[in-house]
Amino acid sequence: MQGQTHGELNERGVEQAHIVAERLAGERIDAVLASDLRRAVQTAEIIAAPHGLTVVTTPLLRERDWGSFTGRFIPELRGEAWPDDIETEQALLMRARSFLEYVTATFPGKRVVAVGHGITNKAIMAVCAKCPMRDVQRMMNAEVRRLSLSPKKLQGCGIPCQDSRSTNASSQEPDQA
Repeated sequence: MQGQTHGELNERGVEQAHIVAERLAGERIDAVLASDLRRAVQTAEIIAAPHGLTVVTTPLLRERDWGSFTGRFIPELRGEAWPDDIETEQALLMRARSFLEYVTATFPGKRVVAVGHGITNKAIMAVCAKCPMRDVQRMMNAEVRRLSLSPKKLQGCGIPCQDSRSTNASSQEPDQA
């Protein structure tokens, strides 16, 4: 669990970032945002390069803080009680909402690419879709999902929730690199 460690992209991560950059190269992009963790900044810089944009970083996009579980492997955690120093799901969802409010206030009417981390991206999608995080389909590395945001009403476009009873579930599949 990398959590909020900086890390570096490996060769596959660099390759995936270049695939996304090539795919988005012909699209209008007004801003590129990234978590302030190095691995996300590296990804965002690759995506921003064809557009001549500078990456804006924000801690709001950081990965979940796994506390004392950070740096450990998931299989070795089976059966262990979660320590109190892990960022709660409620805190993660509040951070996701704060990020969406930041984007709508800072970049109104702009097309923004945001590079975050798996569970944080999932929290953002859950806030937009107004569904529990468990109902948002898992995001893969280098996956692109598109949101349409407005300051008055945050609403997601093409946000697939697994629970078909969710009122904001969409049957659209996410774009994948």
